[in-house]
Amino acid sequence: MSETLTFAPLNSRALIALSGPDWRDFLQGLITQDVETLAVSEARFGALLTPQGRLLYDLFVVGREDGAWLDVLAEHRAAIVQRLTMYRLRAKVQIETDETPVSILYSDRPGGSRDATGESAWAPAFAGEIGGWVADPRLPVLGWRGYGVEPPAGATIAEESARDAAKLELGVPGPADWGSDKTYPIEANFDLLNGIDFQKGCFVGQETTSRMKRRGQIKSRMLPIVFEGPAPAVGAEVLAGDLRAGVVTSAGEGRAIVLLRLDRAEGQSLTVDGRLVALERPAWLSDALGVEAA
Repeated sequence: MSETLTFAPLNSRALIALSGPDWRDFLQGLITQDVETLAVSEARFGALLTPQGRLLYDLFVVGREDGAWLDVLAEHRAAIVQRLTMYRLRAKVQIETDETPVSILYSDRPGGSRDATGESAWAPAFAGEIGGWVADPRLPVLGWRGYGVEPPAGATIAEESARDAAKLELGVPGPADWGSDKTYPIEANFDLLNGIDFQKGCFVGQETTSRMKRRGQIKSRMLPIVFEGPAPAVGAEVLAGDLRAGVVTSAGEGRAIVLLRLDRAEGQSLTVDGRLVALERPAWLSDALGVEAA
């Protein structure tokens, strides 16, 4: 089967450049991801949390020769710069906006962009070079993130909305699902998407995050559902019989992401706006949770 590569500019994302001798120590104590071992041209997924452990901002940290990029939601960039500046104190770190464009490249080949051994099955030209492509650290099927790159020859050019639809098809939540200061990162599956390093030590919000993982206090998760017909409204209730089981966080025709109470979801008939819906577990989610795919 021939492979189709799709290139989409991510106009919703923007960059913050960190540099200076203290940038690693500075960032290490703030976010959910380890940066001490981050290599040049490697990306890691993580988040900046509130002190109470709720998700404030998601981010990708991309290693560079002279520091790192933070790949963040464009509408949050100014607020993130302000928060980082507040935490900087006497650390020798420069925090600057960077206008390098962000894009994504992904494949329609089943199994995504890695082969069965985990090795790269395809890679864009110049992958691994500065200002080029880096593998998406969440899931192989999500492909490559590009910084200051052009579409590869032969790639299909798509709008960002097509990328969002592809992620919805995979059941991967995004910023629209978790918002800001509303959700715990484990509820948004950051632990299943390589977004939390539980071995790295302290970071802002670490105590609550580690306690939830250690004690198994994970009552709700963002999971995909499928149904017939048009998308329900964001915020629509998911019912298990007469009991409220969750809420729709993002949706398209025939498919949605919901924040679902796990104790009310299993083995129950679920409805949204009176319509029967079915809980779906994509292969990546089944593997991560150690359960059989729906």
